[in-house]
Formats: sequence, C-alpha cells, structure tokens
Amino acid sequence: MTNNKKKSSEKSTRKPITNKIIRWMWITFFSALILGFISLTLIYNGAFNGFFGHMPPIEDLKNPKDKYASVIYAADGPELGRYFRNTGNRVYVDLDDVSQHVIDALIATEDVRFHEHSGIDMRAMFRVIVKTLLLQQKNAGGGSTITQQLAKQLYSPPSNGLFDRAMQKPIEWMIAIKLEKYYSKEEIIRMYLNQFDFLYNAVGIKSAAHVYFGKEPKDLTIEESAMLVGMVKNPSYYNPVRRSERTRERRNVVLDQMCNADMITKTERDSLKQLPLVLNFHRVDHKEGPAPYFREELRRILRAKKPNINDYFEWEKQKFIDDSIAWETNPLFGWIEKNPKPDGSKYDIYTDGLKIYTTIDSRMQQYAEDAVENHFSKTLQPNFFKEKKGVKGAPYTTNRVELSSAQLSSLINKAMEQSDRYRIMSKAGYSDAEIKEAFNKPVDMKVFSYNGVIDTTMTPLDSILYHKHFLRTGFMSMDPRNGHVKAYVGGPNFTFFQYDMVSTGRRQIGSTIKPFLYTYAMEEGFTPCDEMLNEQPTILDELGRPWSPRNASKARVGEMVDLRWALTNSNNWISARIMEKLSPATLVRNIHNFGITNQSIVPSVSLCLGPCEVSVKEMVTAYSAFTNNGIRVDPVYVTAIADANGNIISEFTPNHTEVISEKAYYRILSILLNVVDWGTGNRIRRAPYNITAQTGGKTGTTNDNADGWFMAFTPQLVSGVWVGGEERYIHFNSMAQGQGASMALPIYGLYMSKVYADKSLPYSQDITFKFPSHIDLCEKENFGEEYTETTEESIEGVFD
Repeated sequence: MTNNKKKSSEKSTRKPITNKIIRWMWITFFSALILGFISLTLIYNGAFNGFFGHMPPIEDLKNPKDKYASVIYAADGPELGRYFRNTGNRVYVDLDDVSQHVIDALIATEDVRFHEHSGIDMRAMFRVIVKTLLLQQKNAGGGSTITQQLAKQLYSPPSNGLFDRAMQKPIEWMIAIKLEKYYSKEEIIRMYLNQFDFLYNAVGIKSAAHVYFGKEPKDLTIEESAMLVGMVKNPSYYNPVRRSERTRERRNVVLDQMCNADMITKTERDSLKQLPLVLNFHRVDHKEGPAPYFREELRRILRAKKPNINDYFEWEKQKFIDDSIAWETNPLFGWIEKNPKPDGSKYDIYTDGLKIYTTIDSRMQQYAEDAVENHFSKTLQPNFFKEKKGVKGAPYTTNRVELSSAQLSSLINKAMEQSDRYRIMSKAGYSDAEIKEAFNKPVDMKVFSYNGVIDTTMTPLDSILYHKHFLRTGFMSMDPRNGHVKAYVGGPNFTFFQYDMVSTGRRQIGSTIKPFLYTYAMEEGFTPCDEMLNEQPTILDELGRPWSPRNASKARVGEMVDLRWALTNSNNWISARIMEKLSPATLVRNIHNFGITNQSIVPSVSLCLGPCEVSVKEMVTAYSAFTNNGIRVDPVYVTAIADANGNIISEFTPNHTEVISEKAYYRILSILLNVVDWGTGNRIRRAPYNITAQTGGKTGTTNDNADGWFMAFTPQLVSGVWVGGEERYIHFNSMAQGQGASMALPIYGLYMSKVYADKSLPYSQDITFKFPSHIDLCEKENFGEEYTETTEESIEGVFD
C-alpha cells in the first residue's frame, strides 16, 4: 500500500517536469521560428550585409550586370570567333531560340515544382532535412530551386568550406524570393541558361551547344539536352570530354527524370538511354578557329588609344606614324575610345556582348587558309627542309658575303633573348650563364608540324632554330570596289607563329614596285610602246656613285624593247633607264599616294627595283587602284557594330582616293594584264590552277630570294601574297624555288581556283575590264610569239 502511494507520488512529480520540458521545447521551437523569420526578414531588407553575404540593391536585382562575350560574324553569316576574358565566353540567347528539350530537362531534373513555388521549395527543403541531414541518405537529392541556383550564380562569391557555404544559403533564399518578385518564370530560366558555366569556355547554353555539339541551342536533341543539363550537378565531375561513361550515366538519370515528369514517354526514354554519348567538340580559344590573325588585328584596332609619341619606343617611329594616320582617317581605329556609351562609360569588347559584323567571307577565308596549308605542307616546306638538311647554321644561309659566323651567333643570341623563357628567367633573377645553361638542357615540349603538334624532347635553343625553319606568309584578298576584306591570313599557324605578316610585318617588295614606277612614267607621257635599249645601264646616283643593276634574263639583250615587253618580263635594266629619266623623290610621293605609309623610303635611283619595306595590306590597298579605274580604296574590316540587343551603334563605309589619271590608268592596266597572260605571272593559266579570268598582276623577288611576292587583281578582287623566312637570312638558295612565282603565286592560284569553283560566291571568270575607245594604248600586234617563260628579276646589284 505504501509502495503504491510512493509510485503515484513519483508519477505526479514527473508529469509536471515532462510538461515543462515539452512546453519549453515548443517555446524554443516557436522562438527559433520567430527568430528565423525575423532574421530572414532583416536579411531580405539588407540588415546583415557583410555577415551572411551581400544583398544586392533592388536596382541590381532588376537589372543584373550580365557579362557577355562579343561575337565576330562573317559577312555571309557564320560566327568567326568571340572576344572574352577568362571569366567567360558567354553569348546571350533568348528562350525562343533554345530547344524546349533543354527547358524540360532542366525543370525535370533540378526543380520539378519550379512553376509552383516562389523561389523556395519547402517540400524539397524538408526532404533534405529529413533524408540528408537526419537519415544520412546520399541520394536524397538537393533542395535548391532553379531560382536559388541562379541567385548563387549571380551574387554568391566562391565559398571556403561548408561553414561559408551554410552562411551563404539564407541570403540566397532571400535573393531567390526577390528574383521571383521581379521576373517571370520564363525570364528566370533564360537568365539561368545564359549564366551557367559548362567548362571549356562554354558559359551559357549558346556557347555550350557550340562547344560540345557544334550547333545552335534551338537544334539540340533530347539526349544532347539531357547531357548538358546533367552537367549542371557538377560539370567537372560529369565532364563529357574526359569522363564519357560517367556523363552518359548522368544523362540517363536526366532522361529518367524527364520520363517521371511526363516530358518524354517510356519508349523514348528506353530508346535514348541506349544511345552512346556523341560529341562534336569545338574547343573555344582565341588562337583557334577561322581567321585568327584577322581577329587579333581587329581586337588591336578596336582597343587602340589615341597615339602619343611618348608611348612608343624609339624603333616604333613608323608604328606611331601608322597609328596616327589610322586614328584620323579610320573610324574603326580606336573605336572604343571614340564611341562612349550613352552614360559616358566605355564599351568593353570582353563583357558588353557586342555584335561585330565583319567583311570576311567565311568560305573565302577557308579557301585562303587551305591554300596556304596546301602549298606550304605539300611543296614549299618539304623543299626547304630538304635544302637545309645537314647544312651548318641552318636554317640560316651562311657564307662570307651574306652572313658570317659572328653574325650568325649574334642572330641566335638575339632570338634567344626575345623568347618568353629568357624574359621570365631574366625577370626571376637568373644570371646570363644560368639562362644559357637552361637553354641547352633538353626538356619536354610541344613543337609545330604540318602533320600536327609533336610531343618531343629537345633543348629550348634547338626548338627556336627548329621553328625558324618554317617559312612565313601573308595573304589578303579584297573587293576593290568597296574595300571589303574577304580573306586574311597572317601566317602559317597562329598558335605557334603569331606575328602578323599582313598588317604588322613589312618586307622588301622587289619588282612589285615596278607598276608604281611605270604608272608614274605613263603620267609623264610615256606609252606602252615607247622603246629603250635593253643593255645594262650605268647610272649615277644622287651622290654621284655609279650604279649598274643586273638582270637574270638574257632575252633580247642589245635590242630595242618597248615598255610593255619590259614590264611583262620584269626587266631591271629598262626600269633603271625609266628611273634615270624621272625623279626618285616624285616616285616616293606617288607611292605614298597609293596608300603606302612607310616614311623611311629612300628617294634613290635603286628604288625602282623595290628595296623599300611594305606590308601586304598596304600593297593590296595600292593595287586596288589598278582594278578600280585608278581609284584606291582603303581596306574595310567591319560593316557594322551592334550592342547586345542588336541595336546598331556604328556603321562603316569605304574611303576612296583617286591616284591615277584615266589615260595613264588604261595604259598601265593593259601592261599588267599582259604580265599574267604572257609574263612572269603566266603560271596561273596552267595546271593545277587553270585560271582563265582576265587578271592583272606582278611577281616580285628580292636579293637572295629573301622575299617572294605575287600581287594580282581581277575586276572583282585584288589580292596579295608574300612568302619568306622569319628573317631575311632564312631563304631558298636557288631562284627556281625562291622566286615569287614559285613561293607566292601558287597560294593565289589555289585560292582563286576554289573561289571560282564555288558557285555560291558572286565571282565569275567571264567578267572583263572595259577599255574605252578614245584611249590610245599604242598596243603592239601580238606578244605571244615573243613569250618564253622568264624568271622574276631580283633587286640584285643595288651598288656594284
């Protein structure tokens, strides 16, 4: 009896204690709930900025500062490339231009109740708390909605561990709620797909579709969409390039989710899950893709500053002159500086999503690049390697006259000092002895070849000499009527040889200068039928020194020959005789009128053989006058620039300058047409080119075959090609292989053959020049009987 009372007393005592515990648990729960609500409200209103993170101002939430890459487009539509920083190759795309499969896959996998919640999915959060945190289930799924993920992408900095990440979550919840307030569901999906980083510089769905499948996002199939959405969970872990099978399994999980959400049928799911993972991978890099030299030159032009002489080195005087002329005459040069935004700030080509519409034709650009690779890889480079094999000092030509051993050592040391390796080691404090030792120590490296990049082991010094064996080139093709540049190749391979030989490099032009001399003569009253004695002349230069140029050809020596025959066969002696009768200083002024800006051209009698240095771009500009009724047109790279929304900001028109009178024009034109029909440019008439189009032009070769040129024009196109070594001491020893007709002309022939074969292009071999009847050309009967193939004269014998 006593025991029962005792137990009853104990129960009655425990009951108030239990009730008190339960009451305090509820108080704690509701207090935490209220405190959480108050905290979230304060966070929502920015009260804890800096502690949990940063709550963006309402204006920033309404107008997120998206950073989009600028896109460069070809004239015929395709994309040439993009300008972007390491932060992302993002290109904006509207939701209407995205496959519905992508949207379905994203919602089914990442946020199946996306259209039901307002930024936070409470059911998903409860599932995470119970299954993941309490039951420790690893496959319970995540609780973040698409809107929360977007908030993280837009506003959360990288976290430094779980605690930092946990502290970021509350503010992401509040940002998500605000995003849902200011944006529709479709706008949130659009922003998400434009924001996500899919690796390999593929930021956003448009870039991802291009990088992984080579197509537009609207053309993505169900399985392709599922693969990209599968990457969202962890793009590094589900990397389709490096982890194909793992990514395929993840893709199939997405297909299951789409089936569970009734977005595809079970039959479709089962069929698609059997498919292998198929990619059409396009790595996006500034050094790869079509027209890399052109894109890099365009970047330089757009971002140029107003020239200030103090910003240039002493040896960059000519560059300062070129940039100063471009700043005043070319609206595209320094476009960023000249065209501020409406708010006064400057455009950024890396983040403002500009659309840059160029004049390049993607088909013609490809034909030009193919022509360079074809000629170099199959003919020119193998012949050069063969000639230099086993030769001491190769690839340099070493002899007592041209290059001594001491000069060779100096050139090699200079090349070493200009390398990135040398500069880095020197900046790090290594001595010259230590650096030279490192340059002679074999290391693993990648080197260029026309059969693909080679993994090998060699000394850095040997790698420098190895790469110097590769000949360089510059090629540009332009419409002479409007200046639109259609093709631009600045070298054999941009990854390994980035120096641009179209715009930046200048080399001696040899006999391609002769049309300027003959045009000057025609303006002074000479005619194509004027005759001169074809014997070596001796002329006194401006200092009274005798000068006797040499000729490679022995044709018609001692005879009287007319000027048409002389230029057709590139005769040096007749050019010298013409120069003797004219003014070298006036020739320099005329050359400048043709658009050649080099201020270092010396007004000497030897100028008639082309010792001056000129760029390919300048030569193409100058020769445009020969096909355009004596009117020179400056190159146009871009027709229009638009903002990220497609609104045109700037448009560009050609600049024309008359440089040849009508009578002189038709006289020089008739001779230059003869050069291709019967002279040194005749090879394009024969196999493998077989070009029948009416074409004018001129070959050029400089001393020791250091430079080979071919300039050519039709009524529709004007083009220029230069080929040579990185330095003038790197060249073929024989004229048969080193003259312009052998080194440069084949590139033009291969290019134009493909251009004319492409019927989608507006170029025809039937279009001809029209000669007015009132112009007396003083033509001869038939020069075909006198024609024998001649070799191009060099500028040998400037001073004997």
